Amino acid sequence: MLSDLMNLLRNVVGTEHVLSGETAAPYCTDWRGRYSGQALAVILPGDTHQVAAVVTLCAEHHIAIVPQGGNTSLSGGSVPLPQGQQIVINLSRMNKIHALDTTNYTLTVEAGCTLATVREAAEQANRLFPLGLSAIATQCEIGGNISTNAGGIGVLRYGNMRDLVLGLEVVLPDGRIWNGLRSLRKDNTGYDLKHLFIGAEGTLGIITTAVLKLFPRPQSVATACVAVRDPAVAVKLLAHLRANCGDKISAFEIISRSCLDLVLAHIPDTVEPFVTRYEWIVLIELSDVLQTPLDAPLLNALQAFDAGILEFAVDSKNTAVSWWNLRKNISEAQKREGISIKHDVAVPISHVAEFIAQANAALRAAFNGLRIVAFGHIGDGNIHYNISMLDSAQNPAFIAQSQQVNSIVYDIVHGLNGSISAEHGLGQLKRDEIHHYKSALELELMRSIKHTFDPHNLMNPEKVI
Repeated sequence: MLSDLMNLLRNVVGTEHVLSGETAAPYCTDWRGRYSGQALAVILPGDTHQVAAVVTLCAEHHIAIVPQGGNTSLSGGSVPLPQGQQIVINLSRMNKIHALDTTNYTLTVEAGCTLATVREAAEQANRLFPLGLSAIATQCEIGGNISTNAGGIGVLRYGNMRDLVLGLEVVLPDGRIWNGLRSLRKDNTGYDLKHLFIGAEGTLGIITTAVLKLFPRPQSVATACVAVRDPAVAVKLLAHLRANCGDKISAFEIISRSCLDLVLAHIPDTVEPFVTRYEWIVLIELSDVLQTPLDAPLLNALQAFDAGILEFAVDSKNTAVSWWNLRKNISEAQKREGISIKHDVAVPISHVAEFIAQANAALRAAFNGLRIVAFGHIGDGNIHYNISMLDSAQNPAFIAQSQQVNSIVYDIVHGLNGSISAEHGLGQLKRDEIHHYKSALELELMRSIKHTFDPHNLMNPEKVI
């Protein structure tokens, strides 16, 4: 009986860590407010063994589980379904730092550590953990970052979360604990199992602890704000800078006019980067572990570039903060403006400009009065491409046509050999869409992996696959 299960769960984690009713409600709605569900209870375990005990009880009672961290998912992957026959296991209490090895450049942390905490711990040791999600760093947690293979502004130089993880500890769907907490750069002993759990969005198990890679902390930084004629110029500029500045490029972000307008309208203390209102700007960051000024190399590289730059400025500290505030507040400004149809897509870098041009033309041919908000990590081909109506009164009717809009955007992405989900995951949002863009064999292999780990489909069901 359900009451018996609840009593058993209370015995494992303590009565105060089993939430239901109104106290559980905040854990059942996603960060954007798009997805809401119901949970039989929200369980907050304090360590890996408690997680394992809770999972074992749920498996014995055939109760589905939704693993959850900071609940900042943008695709509905971290909240229960409306049916309500699920238990949320939230790992926020598991926020200990177990080990920091400055010689091996590793940090071992529990899944509930926030990204901000991890970055601060690395900084205190004069090291860098480079995952760049500044807008939500105090809320998102490492377990969720790993489960969604999070990206951010530093992927160009440091890679996605998959590239930043050396080892994992995972509670499997039957309650067994897999200890893969290795801190090795080389381990060629068969299948690298950790990669099955990275990006799986909690559908194969619950990540409880991770060994993360650290890097030398940059000692010099230079930033440029560059107005460009169009995205094609931005793509060429990136190739030029990589040839001239090498791996010192740590960020290369593109921002459209519509993004700037929303941020300036909704976010206090933000200012236009130039006197002239340009349609496209790019933010570029160089960094190095040597205390060598980078302003001159960045300036020289920009001056040597062919036509297409309309105006630029280089700064090493003060103005750069103002520029980056424009970038990191785009999502918040959009949220204040109202709902939009959002796309987190990736194409080869050489096709970024082509994607934006094709998608803009196709959507404007199908709909009148659009606001297209395009921005993102041009350095790794990941563009956030969001659409709404300029006239807010027309927006509800437009949002109702999301399926048609998605098909237009995703078909273009697919035609350019891209991905319909770059860094936010599939969750509930794109679970059905992915069936149109992955081959039958890929889907069969994914289902086979899921069935092997979770034959009873109890771990975050109806997400991803």
